[in-house]
Amino acid sequence: MVEDARGRALAEIAFCQSLLAKGGLNMLSEIFRETSEITAWEHYPPGDVFDPASGAQWFYHCHPAAEGALEHGHFHCFLRPQGMNGPIHHLAAVGVDSYGRMLRLFTVNQWVVGDDWLDAEGTIALLPRFDVQMPRPSYLVNRWLTAIFTGYEGEIAELIRERDRVLTAHRPPEGVEARQDRGLEVTSEFDLPHP
Repeated sequence: MVEDARGRALAEIAFCQSLLAKGGLNMLSEIFRETSEITAWEHYPPGDVFDPASGAQWFYHCHPAAEGALEHGHFHCFLRPQGMNGPIHHLAAVGVDSYGRMLRLFTVNQWVVGDDWLDAEGTIALLPRFDVQMPRPSYLVNRWLTAIFTGYEGEIAELIRERDRVLTAHRPPEGVEARQDRGLEVTSEFDLPHP
């Protein structure tokens, strides 16, 4: 049953990408459709995307361009299990190239996103709830992200466990908690085959 769900999700990822490609579009062109200038560190779309039915939330941002870097930016994906005014938990991020093609999945240290901390098993329990069914900025982008969390659920769960192992083993400077050590940003990552 899990393999069936994974297969359907991987097919949906491919479907969303191919449907946009038929029109000369991609995940990023959909996000930036109403944007005249892309600014590093800004959240796109402004105000983030939040599905009140599931509590799923995401935003896209990019860092200042680095010479030779394949990654344009990444989608930070969260879950708010008690709704918009409740705690927010970072699940994982999806790094993409300038054509919106997936390059990697990764987790970050708590200071990076300032979320409400949950240990690995508590965070993993939230993964099946990441389901974005909203029309903006693009229904296809929202379904694509949802499918990534289903299709790669096992990999994301292992990344979250690795995040906690890395933080437990990390030795930050004296007086700094591991989760607040700015010397540790990415805590685990899974590279996908590049197109």
